[in-house]
Amino acid sequence: MLALLANSHILFEDYPGLAKTLLARSFAMSMGCYFSRIQFTPDLLPADITGTYVYNVKSGDFELRKGPVFTNILLADEINRAPPKTQAALLEAMQERQTTLDGKTHSLQDPFIVMATQNPIEYEGVYPLPEAQLDRFLVRLQLGYPTRTEEVEIMRRRMARGQEDVILDPVADSDTILDLQKTVEGIHVDDDVLGYIADIVQATRAQRQIEIGASPRGSLAIFKLSRARAVFHGRDYVIPDDVKEVAAPALVHRLIMKAESWVKGTNPNQVLEDILKTIPVPRVKS
Repeated sequence: MLALLANSHILFEDYPGLAKTLLARSFAMSMGCYFSRIQFTPDLLPADITGTYVYNVKSGDFELRKGPVFTNILLADEINRAPPKTQAALLEAMQERQTTLDGKTHSLQDPFIVMATQNPIEYEGVYPLPEAQLDRFLVRLQLGYPTRTEEVEIMRRRMARGQEDVILDPVADSDTILDLQKTVEGIHVDDDVLGYIADIVQATRAQRQIEIGASPRGSLAIFKLSRARAVFHGRDYVIPDDVKEVAAPALVHRLIMKAESWVKGTNPNQVLEDILKTIPVPRVKS
């Protein structure tokens, strides 16, 4: 939800069957937004994402047949299954909020949020996203397996529903989402909090377990998410707790661990947790 308020993209990396697709579809339905899904495969072409011009025999002209990228919420399922050229077509749309076909630029409608998934197993025949492309995602999230109680509740709700599909009534529309995103842009961030964010990100560049730390894009990711969390909690200013809460999902996919760290099984989340314990927390007046 914070990533949506921050008008940015999300990468889910988790095992199959944990409702990543259902989550994306449910957000789209509840927001009253258009939803599209692309199943990435090794033979997927850029035109399968962006669309292409098709010759109309009746009119004698080429007409644009828009691809699934022309939507509000786009689920890119198993994005690492497609070759780099196809990945680049989507990532261009993510970064520029537009796509270029035959020399013509077509803007994408707002809001435009990409929810991409990666499978952490079955690496045969995949094209892992380079770090520069991973950096385009605001957060990397994991759902994890449900507890026994939660799994029982999943089955109980399925039985009560009486059908496979989940139908949700919209509680907002695209205009409401855009207004909320504008509200996030008005949230105040004290200079001490900005310095706190910078200290966290710069500390990732000095950790002995980390080969390459987060770039300034990591600072901006924490900045955006912190403001969104402030809105979520009904505040018009950011507090250090906002920063602490969002630092890990904003930075974990931006860190390149040293080879010996991977061999030892060092968890990047633990490294970030240790960093947060060592950075002095500013005292900000409300």
